[in-house]
Amino acid sequence: MPGSIRLFLDRPLAAGLAVDAAPGQAHYLASVMRRGPGELVSLFNGRDGEWQARIAALRRDRAVFEVERRTREQVPEPDLWLVFAVLKRDTTDLVVQKATELGVSAILPMFSAHTNAGRVNRDRLTAIATEAAEQSERLTVPRVAEPAALASVLGDWPGGRALVAAIERADAPGVPVLAGPAALLIGPEGGFSVGELDVLRRTPFVVAASLGARILRAETAAIVGLALLQARGL
Repeated sequence: MPGSIRLFLDRPLAAGLAVDAAPGQAHYLASVMRRGPGELVSLFNGRDGEWQARIAALRRDRAVFEVERRTREQVPEPDLWLVFAVLKRDTTDLVVQKATELGVSAILPMFSAHTNAGRVNRDRLTAIATEAAEQSERLTVPRVAEPAALASVLGDWPGGRALVAAIERADAPGVPVLAGPAALLIGPEGGFSVGELDVLRRTPFVVAASLGARILRAETAAIVGLALLQARGL
């Protein structure tokens, strides 16, 4: 349904079901979008595809949908993660939004030696990812992990997944062609510390890569790197 309202709902979806809206969705429909009972919306849950549903009941604090028919089947999406050093709030929000639009399956905020930010609100970032998935017509919402130090991220890294580290001013080849699960690592505005660079170079699953001759801002590097990895087959 092009142009319709799309909502993520973490509930089973099937024809004939009546499902309650998630917190906040009733207010969004009634007060923001000025919708009413009988109007159509699209629902998805990351598992069952996309469904046409009708608003059966709507108050400012509660809504009920009647699920009618599936409009899109669930299909596999790229198994691509983004690990990025936490930035200032607005810039971190931008990275999460754009990474979601570009199809990543997991977002891992990371603290490094030169990270110039303190706290991270995971719930806020999940809400941003959810809204971006709704607007970009994705069928899934990427997982947003708890922020962790770079050492913890590397220590807990799953086997079989390459980690492409975008390292500025490095004598490294461009973004490689990868056949299996992969992730992109973006450092902070000040770059990785000497110690962190040594650790990355000694870590077997880390692949150093250059994003080109120019020095990019961290948020730009995340967008460019993800686009290049997907263009190479992920």
